[in-house]
Amino acid sequence: MYAVIKTGGKQYRVVAGEKIKVEQIPAEVGAEVSLDQVLMVGEGEAVKIGTPRLAGANVTAKVISHGRHPKVKIFKLRRRKHYQKHQGHRQNYTELEICSINA
Repeated sequence: MYAVIKTGGKQYRVVAGEKIKVEQIPAEVGAEVSLDQVLMVGEGEAVKIGTPRLAGANVTAKVISHGRHPKVKIFKLRRRKHYQKHQGHRQNYTELEICSINA
């Protein structure tokens, strides 16, 4: 069984037992998190699609860790204008382990 969930403005296809990195969620490490924005649930050929979400469906996940992605380097240049700008960004994330999918 798999599900498509929405969290942090992005959509993820998840399966029970899978580990995913999502936008940072304010939860302690080891805590259980319930993700209730389930857009689709599928099992084999049977697929349930929400409009836009499935009522009563949720995905339970366990918070494994918090961290930061590798640095993305930003470099802006205007040729012949003596303009250069260096910048970097590291996005925070929360690593989740999907425990169960309840449709």
